[in-house]
Amino acid sequence: MREKCGIFAAKTENAPKKAYYALIALQHRGQESAGISVWKHKIRTIAGRGLVSEVFRGRELTKFRSNIAIAHVRYSTSGSLSETQPLEVSCCGKEIAVAHNGTLTNFLPLRREYEEKGVKFRHSVDSELLGISFLWHLKETGDEFEAMREVFNEVKGAYSVAFLFDGKVLVARDPLGFRPLSYGVGDGHYFASEDSALRLFIDEVRDVKPGEVFLLSDDVESKVLVKERHHHCVFEYIYFARPDSVLDGVSVYKARVKMGEELARESPASADVVIPVPDSGRAAALGFSQVSGIPYAEGLIKNRYIGRTFIMPGQFYRELKVKLKLSPVKEVIEGKRAVLIDDSIVRGTTMKRIVELLKKAGAREVHVRIASPPIKHPCYMGIDIPTRHELIAAFGSIENVRRAVGADTLAYLSVEGLKKAVGKEDLCLACLTGNYPEWAFRF
Repeated sequence: MREKCGIFAAKTENAPKKAYYALIALQHRGQESAGISVWKHKIRTIAGRGLVSEVFRGRELTKFRSNIAIAHVRYSTSGSLSETQPLEVSCCGKEIAVAHNGTLTNFLPLRREYEEKGVKFRHSVDSELLGISFLWHLKETGDEFEAMREVFNEVKGAYSVAFLFDGKVLVARDPLGFRPLSYGVGDGHYFASEDSALRLFIDEVRDVKPGEVFLLSDDVESKVLVKERHHHCVFEYIYFARPDSVLDGVSVYKARVKMGEELARESPASADVVIPVPDSGRAAALGFSQVSGIPYAEGLIKNRYIGRTFIMPGQFYRELKVKLKLSPVKEVIEGKRAVLIDDSIVRGTTMKRIVELLKKAGAREVHVRIASPPIKHPCYMGIDIPTRHELIAAFGSIENVRRAVGADTLAYLSVEGLKKAVGKEDLCLACLTGNYPEWAFRF
């Protein structure tokens, strides 16, 4: 399971430079590529493969003097790895740049419909369809808000999106609000996938409402065009978002601590120390420790300098990668009964190796506690969860998972415990329950 894309848009002085710093703050949402588009009598884009600091090495942005910009960091869920964003799209005699976070569930049938109308697609990524749909309906209606209303009616799935065209920026969040999107006003107007990226520049930030559209031109207008039941992705709270972000009024950090607290109440363990899997398990481990009374300690140290391209074949090298990434603190572990806390188990291979690391470091027992329910179903809304046959919890029992990872005991947080910790009912839990939002698949 991997982080998803992050988007940014702004109308402000030195917009390209601010976009660069915002992308640094959103780097956790995608490490494959980064890009920034500005308007200087036409669309101009700099984008490339790699981290933000690798793509923008020199003084490229000094040439990009503009007061409007959109930007993107990418982890792909569709299309070629070489298709960086913002994506430049052509249709109906117009050009548009698109920065998109999410996945479109009716991409293929809708693309075929547009191809039958004579539209030529230049890319394989589903984000192109958003630009095509918007430009098509803009030509029909002559109004940006009405064009976006038609996009909402036509395009299903998950999309927080920013468009740059004709010296304007349009920003929208899909009617179900799957992916997060924040807005703030200060010395300009700012949008980002997480508010933590906006607080670099301003303090007053709010969530963009599901179905809400902003148009930044000479003035700034906003309208809520479509209202549906909110289905915010629960994994933003469990794993994807930065801990210092606030999503739809909920502190991500506090939610994760509460997940650990609920987990301790539901599934206590007789142990001497609570150890998090860094960095994703830290907040939940703290909550577990506070409720259980078992001391918290950093028993695993993360090496942050391995690099993204550390890929080697064979079992020996896969195990070596885990050892390089995580190193046990023997003084914390040896002779102890440890509660090991993580946010989720996907395939189970990494958890198995971590349990082995702890036992080789002298742990008497390892009790694994997971601060989310078992992942049993794939996601179609922009989270890169493996196919169902790869999910270790999809078909077997919890006892089978326990044996596979080598833990002395294993327990997951319940769905009800998760909802209680987040404090919201309007969550998409499809990857946990298999109950997919019907509206998102209504073709």
